Amino acid sequence: MHKNLTITDLEHKAYAIREDIIRMLEHAGSGHSAGPLGLAEIFSALYFSILRVDPKKPDWDERDFFFLSNGHCVPVQYAAMAEAGFFDKDELMTLRRFGSRLQGHPERTRLPGLENTSGPLGSGLSQAAGVAHTLQHIDKQLHRFVYVVTGDGELDEGNIWEAAMFAGKYRLSQLIVFVDRNNIQIDGMTEDVMPVEDLRGKWESFGWHVQEIDGHNIESIVDAASMARAITNKPSVVIAHTIPGKGVDFMEYDYHWHGMPPNSEQAKDALHKLRTLDGKIKGEHQ
Repeated sequence: MHKNLTITDLEHKAYAIREDIIRMLEHAGSGHSAGPLGLAEIFSALYFSILRVDPKKPDWDERDFFFLSNGHCVPVQYAAMAEAGFFDKDELMTLRRFGSRLQGHPERTRLPGLENTSGPLGSGLSQAAGVAHTLQHIDKQLHRFVYVVTGDGELDEGNIWEAAMFAGKYRLSQLIVFVDRNNIQIDGMTEDVMPVEDLRGKWESFGWHVQEIDGHNIESIVDAASMARAITNKPSVVIAHTIPGKGVDFMEYDYHWHGMPPNSEQAKDALHKLRTLDGKIKGEHQ
């Protein structure tokens, strides 16, 4: 359920989430770094302010739904869920182990609180649109919402735009999408691999309400979600401009960290930078 946390509290949660991402990836020896680190503020806002969920009752009938479409970014979701109390934080260290509930891509039947299984890029928005279409018929009071996070590289997938067209046609106002606009994908910069701009124009042409925000400004994230919930005649998309690898200077803006974990020395350096806000805070203890 919602907690009465301040913006500062949510910012602190984001940095705790980042630290856990680094620990998880270093321990696993595989996984994705840049995207999850860049999404920390969005997931802090989602799990501690925006989503109507109960960690003690993950299948609660009145909950909101959250779908992670770019499933390789799931370390940030696991870290946020553990921080919120869905499971013990010690379990984070089982990331990607054989038999773990914390697979490298989310697997719905493994972990209570996960709403979708995602691995093939582009499928999450279609899954979410289907649930939103159902809610449109059974939730006449419009008090339950379906939230999605998708990557900008993922927008290369054609089924993203099929889902966008479907949602626009049926005016799925309970569907709210965050696009992680970090400008990288596995092979390079998005605008070099497959240009996706004009993003605002594309989504608007499919009948969506569009907002653009700084994806590291938690107040803007929370406000954008509030605005999206107030739109009752069309689906909403929030284009959130983020920095891949945010908080770790040697990872920031570097697409090579899309699918690479830190080694032990890099993890130690990254954690130091996160704990001291890259030297802005003195007296940090290792």
